[in-house]
Amino acid sequence: MARRLVVDDEQPVVSRGRYPAKAVVGERLPVRACVWREGHDAVAATLVLHGPDGGGSSLRMALEDPGEDRWVAWVTLPREGMWTYRVDAWSDPWSTWRGGLLAHLEAGRTAGELANELETGARLVDRHVRRVSGRPARDRLRAAAAALRDPALDLRDRTEQVLSGATARLVAANPVRELLTRGSTHRIWADPARALFGAWYEFFPRSTGGVDQAGRAVHGTFATAAAELPRIAAMGFDVVYLPPVHPVGRVHRKGANNTLTAGARDVGSPWGIGAREGGHDAVHPDLGTLDDFDDFVRTAAGLGLDVALDLAFQCAPDHPWSQEHPEWFHHRPDGTVAHAQNPPKSYEDIQPLNFDGDRDGLYAELLRIVLFWIGHGVRIFRVDNPHTKPADFWHWLIWKVKNDHPDVLFLAEAFTRPAILKGLAKLGFTQSYTYFTWRNTKQELTEYAVELAASADFLRPNLFVNTPDILQSELHGAGPEVFAMRATLAATLSPTWGLYAGFELGENRPLHEGSEEYLDSEKYQLRPRDFAAATAQEDGLPSWIARLNDLRRRRPALQQLRNVTFHDVDNDRLVAYTKSDPARGDHVLCVVSLDPARPQEGTVLLDTADPAPQAWDELAGETVLLDGPYTVKIDPGIAAARILTWSTRESNHG
Repeated sequence: MARRLVVDDEQPVVSRGRYPAKAVVGERLPVRACVWREGHDAVAATLVLHGPDGGGSSLRMALEDPGEDRWVAWVTLPREGMWTYRVDAWSDPWSTWRGGLLAHLEAGRTAGELANELETGARLVDRHVRRVSGRPARDRLRAAAAALRDPALDLRDRTEQVLSGATARLVAANPVRELLTRGSTHRIWADPARALFGAWYEFFPRSTGGVDQAGRAVHGTFATAAAELPRIAAMGFDVVYLPPVHPVGRVHRKGANNTLTAGARDVGSPWGIGAREGGHDAVHPDLGTLDDFDDFVRTAAGLGLDVALDLAFQCAPDHPWSQEHPEWFHHRPDGTVAHAQNPPKSYEDIQPLNFDGDRDGLYAELLRIVLFWIGHGVRIFRVDNPHTKPADFWHWLIWKVKNDHPDVLFLAEAFTRPAILKGLAKLGFTQSYTYFTWRNTKQELTEYAVELAASADFLRPNLFVNTPDILQSELHGAGPEVFAMRATLAATLSPTWGLYAGFELGENRPLHEGSEEYLDSEKYQLRPRDFAAATAQEDGLPSWIARLNDLRRRRPALQQLRNVTFHDVDNDRLVAYTKSDPARGDHVLCVVSLDPARPQEGTVLLDTADPAPQAWDELAGETVLLDGPYTVKIDPGIAAARILTWSTRESNHG
């Protein structure tokens, strides 16, 4: 095999090919490579793609950056599973000859001076005859070769057929490839579309039971939780995420606000998993039965909602595994089992697993747990604290599951060091929590969004605006306009975003000054809520969230991660960016006020592909001509933003 050409710097490649790159079904994915050879002869490149079933196809690549010899092909993977690609480089004698001939003609060379060049071209056409099928095509090429050799014709007539028109297109479509050089084979894993795009809503089923006549909270069930699903679907969410639904341990159960002593009515933390009623493959009896859980999943599906289940591989002290498999736990010198700690935090109600005590036995049991819930209709798992478990375990488990269930997704809840967060994504986690909750200023948001877009080959962010553990600092004591601002940023910067129940009510009270914990945290007690009043408000947070999610579904640009462009604005309290979907010609310009309690004004300097797009203002309901710098005035309130949309392929109101 000839190796005269160089194929280098292929993308996407993750960690030098150690891990597969990521895509989703239907996503327009760029594949790039640097291709070059010595001298000035023309080169070309072909992308060779093979699917999970072994079937192959090829696609001619385009020269994207001549100065850097960068080639690109845009592909769309039509099904889930493992794909492979390879970039083949080859010398293109036809383009070399054609380019040289055009230069000679421009220089005024005569037919006599070009005799050798014309014969060389004719011989190349002869070679192309053998590459086409059908008599009409072959006859056309033979006529073109004959014209190149016919001295009775003037120079223009001899060359016209091969330089333009149907003959030129026929030659270009059936190239002669010389010095073929095959690049390395690389992998891409294709997930279902939900892996890239979706809106998540987290809530505790146990808090949906309302209150009794004495005003005390009543433990909810899967049936009362199912009654909340129409409200959640009406806000435009795609995924409902449930914290652990298993029996809660009684030994060292925590009381309200994480107190060490629980009262008779305290329900404890659902992350303290396991009691005499069962462990990770059981449901809390107060929630109902497994059949009730199955009904909940079916009800959600009927409303277009996927169910995500918390996967927390840890145990309460009275989990059945504690007696059945003591080797699965860490034992201290005095013989007691160690509980979880993250100083200054201490979790006496949780015992971490020892992954080195009985590796094969523990790995097999945890795989069984995942497959058990897959059997009950769960296709999405939110994984609790994956950074506290061995990396090789996750790599083994995730790919073991995906081998038989390629549609199953894993979200990593890893608020940890960047190398570990990114490393877990490379190992196979479908999505990742991020540092979005700690990015507040214009510079922080801009730099972080660009970093996330640049990491799209291996990391997909899920921008949660809050969690049961995190009441974001800007939300402390804040009004609804600040909540709306954080939702607008999350919903438009990332194709996947989420919130934890209570956000749409503006819950804003921290445990104490400077704390990220909620006062009266739902992690330790029932929190029944009355959503009716907020939902009924036409200009309240629930309606704004619904509007954002509706916009995300209508505009393909907001369903993409890779294409974001930030624009200069002469006001540090305004951040402006465009999200684009080049394949569909869809564009969304967002200008968001970072100080939504006060009026803001600024000028946005745009650098759009269309110099003067006619955009539609989604909030004002009017047409805007972006024919230069865009001056924007944003009033305080929930809708403290401007969102303009336009299309280069369809009507602006699409």
